[in-house]
Amino acid sequence: MTNQRIDLAGTWQLAPAQRPEDPISAAIPGDTHSALLAAGRIADPYWGTNELALQDLNRQDWRLSRNIAVSADFLAAGRIYLCCESLDTIADISLNGHPVGQARNMFVRQRFDVTQALQEGDNQLEILLHSAETHALQLSRALPYEIPYSEYPIQSPHRNLVRKVQCHAGWDWGCCLMVAGLYGTVYLEAQPMGHADYVYTEQTHADGRCDLTVICEVEAPEGGATELHIDCGGQRLREPIKLQPGRSVLRRTLTIDQPLLWWPAGYGDQPLYDLEVKIAGDRHHQQVGLRTLELITEQDDIGLGFKFRANGVDIFAKGANWIPCDALPARQTRAAVADLLTSAVEAHMNMIRVWGGGQYESDDFYQLCDEKGLLVWQDFMFSCSTYPATADFLDQVKAEARHQIKRLRHHACLALWCGNNEDLGALNWFEPSRRDRDRYLVDYDRLNEGVLGRLVDELDPERTFWPSSPCGGRGDYSDNWHDDSRGDMHYWRVWHEGKSFADYHAVTPRFCSEFGYQSFPSLDCIKTYAPGDQFNVTAPIMEHHQRNDGGNSKITEMFTRYFRMPDGFAHFVYLSQVQQGLAIKTAVEYWRHLRPTCMGTLYWQLNDLWPVCSWSSLEYGGKWKLLHHMARRFYAPVLISSFQNDDDQLEIWVTNDRKEPTPIQARLRIVDFSGTIQQEKAWNQTLDAGSAQQLDALAVAELITDGTAAFAVLDLEAEGITLRNEHFFAPYKSCILPDAQVQTRIEEVDEGFAVTVTTDQPAFYLTLNADGLAGEFDDNCFTLLGGESRTLTFQAKGEAPTLAQFQDALTVLHLRATYQ
Repeated sequence: MTNQRIDLAGTWQLAPAQRPEDPISAAIPGDTHSALLAAGRIADPYWGTNELALQDLNRQDWRLSRNIAVSADFLAAGRIYLCCESLDTIADISLNGHPVGQARNMFVRQRFDVTQALQEGDNQLEILLHSAETHALQLSRALPYEIPYSEYPIQSPHRNLVRKVQCHAGWDWGCCLMVAGLYGTVYLEAQPMGHADYVYTEQTHADGRCDLTVICEVEAPEGGATELHIDCGGQRLREPIKLQPGRSVLRRTLTIDQPLLWWPAGYGDQPLYDLEVKIAGDRHHQQVGLRTLELITEQDDIGLGFKFRANGVDIFAKGANWIPCDALPARQTRAAVADLLTSAVEAHMNMIRVWGGGQYESDDFYQLCDEKGLLVWQDFMFSCSTYPATADFLDQVKAEARHQIKRLRHHACLALWCGNNEDLGALNWFEPSRRDRDRYLVDYDRLNEGVLGRLVDELDPERTFWPSSPCGGRGDYSDNWHDDSRGDMHYWRVWHEGKSFADYHAVTPRFCSEFGYQSFPSLDCIKTYAPGDQFNVTAPIMEHHQRNDGGNSKITEMFTRYFRMPDGFAHFVYLSQVQQGLAIKTAVEYWRHLRPTCMGTLYWQLNDLWPVCSWSSLEYGGKWKLLHHMARRFYAPVLISSFQNDDDQLEIWVTNDRKEPTPIQARLRIVDFSGTIQQEKAWNQTLDAGSAQQLDALAVAELITDGTAAFAVLDLEAEGITLRNEHFFAPYKSCILPDAQVQTRIEEVDEGFAVTVTTDQPAFYLTLNADGLAGEFDDNCFTLLGGESRTLTFQAKGEAPTLAQFQDALTVLHLRATYQ
């Protein structure tokens, strides 16, 4: 017999626990705040400062309830369970007035036996959601000593004591909305015999074949006779099985000859094999990518290397850090996730780091990463804090880690398990932990190595457990924040300490897993949270939507180093995005040319979870900031770049990430600001696979006489890639930039609208925008020389505008146009 389900997704009732007579409709899966917003009970928390008026909701208990009609046949079908993929977070569950279970951790799948409480006909299911903030406060009062955590401008306290999304409590880019709810699948299941809790795989590759071992964990309370079916890659297994009462772990191996290998994006294709397992009336379907994937950490004459190797090929990891795609879980849809991940791949990314203050993402997220070739650096959900090492807390984490490791380990994209984000470094942040580091280090080790590391070793031995990001590896408890010789590092001196962009050249990271620079979102995004009278960098709403202390001042102060001050708020917003892009471009281009010493850059951060001034390259809603357009070029498989060294030479470098040799044509031109070419040099050669090579080192004194009067243009052609880069010999503010006259011509094409851009003189960081229209240009923020033309395509997202609407919306900006 097959297991039967009653899907409980749909409309539930939500009411304050103290006022159950006043319910509203709530869509499940979903969250409390989304339901309140849909019912008109609260104002949009993202608009203005509305978030502040909602902080009382953090201390509210809620009742979620619904009626369930159950047939006699369903009751007779076997033992019945209530299954919740994610219950956020502190909950008591009752059915027809009978308690059936409790939840204390949103990262654990819940299965409650409701066989005795369920009845034929109507049933009343009720979930009492207690305030996580109140619960955390109660836990804090019972602590024998303080467990400190990082606090932000708007903060729910003691978030580190509750196993809930840490950034729900506020962050230096996030709002404080302590939502509660039910996420993922919610259903009743009748089980004649049992269910397959987890299905995962192990791979052994040799001699043109892959031995794929399928592991199935089956829970059968009474045991019994059944049949195991496994289908994958044209291979079939049928076998009678006698299950013993309780849990059984079944291991069977299929051999797939001449397997099609799965590759990270940019290195090959991503074929996925359908794997189907049937047993005890249950059925599991998933997709499996066949590949070898290793983290190589070897001692060398510098320190400890850090690189990923896929199918025997060393991968330069290019990507960004991921946070939850929305602060309101009801909006975390497959479509929203897919849009962001598609943008990542379009910018030539091959790795996403799921950051430890967010959540283990949905099945959709990992499936999409499998399909798109995005490797996943997976943090466990601990960030910027100390954490308890009490028996109760560690027991919660053990259940969480066991579930998530078994749930995710079959994904081809999963590259690394990391214990936490910055918790090792955080031991030096707080006065209690600085004063008594041994005590807090013991707590850290009990949680991190004693639970997380041990469970990864046991449950996913094919993958590496990396203790913390940043760190120097297992057994190294030093502060790795400023050590560029070992493991991964986070480099924040440019943003947090106000160093110049040139400071990125002062370090040689083995792998930089965090670094970033802020910008404002687009005016289109700003209009979703602020009225026009607030369009000023120091206006109250503009400061409310900036959560990093002094962030807007840092952006403005950096302007004064490199640029002339922009006139008007729109130019301020544009220039903040140019500046952000140049900061990250400076770091990535320099670190890429250091391969194989440096083998990865993951900038902070890919996306936003509400409309805010932040480090993201994709603003809330998915629109590309100028950084993301620049990333599409500085993360290209073949790159041309230049650096002015200490001997005042201009070094010209080309970097090839491809796994095969690549012929290139490169050209350097020295151009004055009127557009006249003063010098020119060209190179034709073949780049080694996976290499960085210097084309030349030219004395600057022989290239220019006045750094404010000329710049360098670098152009590259390489088998399907056309790239342009530029080098300024003096700060932009010192240069007499031409007042370029830019012209546009618009045509309707199948993909949307083609815009041909021409200019009479050099125009720098030329940027087109379709104000108020959802969509993207296929390129943006580039340099165009006088007499050149570029044709860009705008593709709408959603309903396509008319030609007249697009013409009215089109605007053009470049660097010289931002000041008088």
